[in-house]
Amino acid sequence: MRIGLVGFGFGGQKFHLPYIQAVPDWEIAGVVTRSPQRRAELAAAAAGVPAVDDLDALIDLGVDAVVITTPPQTRRELVLRALARGVHVVADKPFAPDAQVAREMAAAAEQAGRLLTVFHNRRWDTDLRTAAEVLADGAIGTPWRAVNRFDLDEPGTLEVGPAHGLLRDLGSHLVDQMTHLFGPVARVDAHLDLVEVEGHQVDAGFVVALHHASGVHSTVSASKINHLAERELVLWGSQGAYTSRMRDVQTDAILRGEHPATAADWGREQPERWGVLHTADGARPVPSAAGDYAEFYRRLHASVAEGAPLAVLLDEAIHTVEITDAARLSALEGRTVELR
Repeated sequence: MRIGLVGFGFGGQKFHLPYIQAVPDWEIAGVVTRSPQRRAELAAAAAGVPAVDDLDALIDLGVDAVVITTPPQTRRELVLRALARGVHVVADKPFAPDAQVAREMAAAAEQAGRLLTVFHNRRWDTDLRTAAEVLADGAIGTPWRAVNRFDLDEPGTLEVGPAHGLLRDLGSHLVDQMTHLFGPVARVDAHLDLVEVEGHQVDAGFVVALHHASGVHSTVSASKINHLAERELVLWGSQGAYTSRMRDVQTDAILRGEHPATAADWGREQPERWGVLHTADGARPVPSAAGDYAEFYRRLHASVAEGAPLAVLLDEAIHTVEITDAARLSALEGRTVELR
């Protein structure tokens, strides 16, 4: 089946193209980019794949699905146009600036009879996959609490504007990770680190407390301008705890020039950085699971070709936007926000 990329910036190049290439069931039909530099980069990364000027030109090449990787403020228009043209759509995160727009796009997909999903690829992060195995094994008993922290030393990449901010960006991933592990969220408390950039108040950091309907309490946090680069994932349960400080394994490998289609033992952390399980029997390292963002595209193909369930359901993606909406409201009004 044929798939096209709309946009070829850092995300298109590093988080989408290599993982589509790693799934032989997909043929890359073309990429939308007008930049001469991006077109040269495309020729180097995917020889023979044509570059076109816009979404309609891409669809005219003949595609089953398109991936929208352009900036957030362009998301709605491009998703709606692609659905109207009759193709399946993958939207990058943040899915929408608010839940109302997310529901509008979901309704358009239903009306068009086409699949719409969101690239919450960090469900397949190495640390999260390992933590999911710890939970599935019952190693810590009944889960009680979790902390999920992802600090970045990238002040120059903070996006500004009404559709931007770190909460909607990286926060979408961290929230999705926690709902993926512990289920829907009933209420939210949040704090935002607000800074003024180019005349806009934008969140450069956040802490969000999620009260899951399952009874688990999780906290997600991140920063981008504080010159701190660390990851931390901690789980507490009735029989013990699990701690992890694994790196962003797949992204690090991509930036080293490795490729998921050819690298050996893709997506595993080195033993010296494995997480640690703490129980009455003592502390022991837990071998790294294999993270693999290509799984998103394998499952997308199965959904389009065979009618299998999507890896990221629209209701889940909308709930993530509802949570980030609630977090922003909680921070700005200084109160707990309950979700329906």
